[in-house]
Amino acid sequence: MSTLTIALSKGRIFEQALPLLAAAGIHTAEDPETSRKLILDTNDPRVKLVIIRASDVPTYVEYGAADVGVAGKDVLLEHGGDGLYEPLDLGIARCRMMVAGKPGTQLDGRTDRRRQRIATKYVRCAERHFAAKGQQVEIIKLYGSMELAPLVGLADLIVDLVESGSTLKANGLVPLEHICDISSRLVVNKASWKMKHARVTALLQALRGAVGARAAA
Repeated sequence: MSTLTIALSKGRIFEQALPLLAAAGIHTAEDPETSRKLILDTNDPRVKLVIIRASDVPTYVEYGAADVGVAGKDVLLEHGGDGLYEPLDLGIARCRMMVAGKPGTQLDGRTDRRRQRIATKYVRCAERHFAAKGQQVEIIKLYGSMELAPLVGLADLIVDLVESGSTLKANGLVPLEHICDISSRLVVNKASWKMKHARVTALLQALRGAVGARAAA
């Protein structure tokens, strides 16, 4: 029987996905945090885990390099691909996508002299959000340290993920506007959904049961 390949990223999503995978009868043979392997065996020889960057999970699944994957809704919104299904909210790695900045910063899209500058790695999400408000802003793509941008005058506001808000607070920033709630989702390659339907749906049902049991606990 062919292998079922599951794409995961290291860190918070992997740690919180492990109990759900265990409920589905899938246990890793090695710890991805200590192993240098990018493809991990499991207790089931028909199931492999591929460990990749979180932002690459939808791409691997869309193009069939992985049958299923776990990706944050933020990554899926930014990816915007049509080549995958999103059948289940796993309810893990929860946070919020927010507009943030210095206290009192206006949210009208303008400064005295120009359009407001928004620093973010979520360019598509930011563009959609401000366009829906009818505001023309300038988006500046950054890959890290978003909180620095308003402090040094690079941007007026940032769009970023907020969990506790402690990083914002430590840098003198505050959340100003809610964009959407974020959690991690199970995504499935469309071809795998058809060609490996029995195995994919069995995994989906087991994960759905684990999510339901956790919510009821």
